[in-house]
Amino acid sequence: MKDAVIVVSGGMDSVTMLHEYRDEIGLAITFDYGSTQNAREREYAVMHCKRLGIRHLVIPLEFMHKYFKSSLLGSADDIPEGDYDDANMKSTVVPFRNGIMLAIACGIAESNGLKRVMIANHGGDHAIYPDCRPEFVDAMSAAMRNGTYEHVEVYAPYTNLTKAEIARHGAALGLDYSETYSCYKGGEKHCGKCGTCRERRQALEEAGISDPTEYETTMQ
Repeated sequence: MKDAVIVVSGGMDSVTMLHEYRDEIGLAITFDYGSTQNAREREYAVMHCKRLGIRHLVIPLEFMHKYFKSSLLGSADDIPEGDYDDANMKSTVVPFRNGIMLAIACGIAESNGLKRVMIANHGGDHAIYPDCRPEFVDAMSAAMRNGTYEHVEVYAPYTNLTKAEIARHGAALGLDYSETYSCYKGGEKHCGKCGTCRERRQALEEAGISDPTEYETTMQ
């Protein structure tokens, strides 16, 4: 039954979820909130939804870029380089981003007769992003159930998986990860220096998948 809305960015995790749960997804949403990587990611979100025949909306959230503070809403030069960890990546937090996106997706779900909102947060995000943690997902899901006639819920099946485990899911589905985008600097190629590039490469290596990503520089 196609009873779910999915928030899909065009990155590895949400594209994997899009393909893995395609038979349950009635609508996909990409939010354009002015982040450094939005434009490059969105290309892949559009491509995969079209390929799977899933209805897809791109919803602009310009106010976040205008009023919120995060290095992710600045320029490529603002994005920290180095490992994907709390100390290095904290500046990339966009305050309550997932809360805002889930709330909008919830309203769209109920407006379209859908029961669930899917989000591809994973275990590696927990230390850095408060609105990716299990307690946030549970609380947001409870708020959505209590705030809708149809008791719309959050469905986040990757919450406790590692990125490598998600990559293995994708490999089993035959996904080509060159058709996804992760780099926070938002360049034509992945920079190879930022935390998300490092996380991407490490996850693929741990999953035993040859990395098809074209990087501007070799990571040390």
